[in-house]
Amino acid sequence: MSIIVVLIGISLAIAIVFLVIFYWSMKSGQYDDTYTPSVRILFDQKPTGAKKTDDAAQRAESSRARDPQKN
Repeated sequence: MSIIVVLIGISLAIAIVFLVIFYWSMKSGQYDDTYTPSVRILFDQKPTGAKKTDDAAQRAESSRARDPQKN
């Protein structure tokens, strides 16, 4: 029974250490990204709806090419 108390104490100590390290890294700016927002406008991305429409158009075109009498 005393081993459970020891294991709970050790696990709490480890959890507190990781919490302190995480808090320190957040406060020191470890996860701040200053580069990506400045170049995000340079990346050309299609809206997700346009891709689905393009795929549907391609499928319709390929089905017309396979069986022109269906149109």
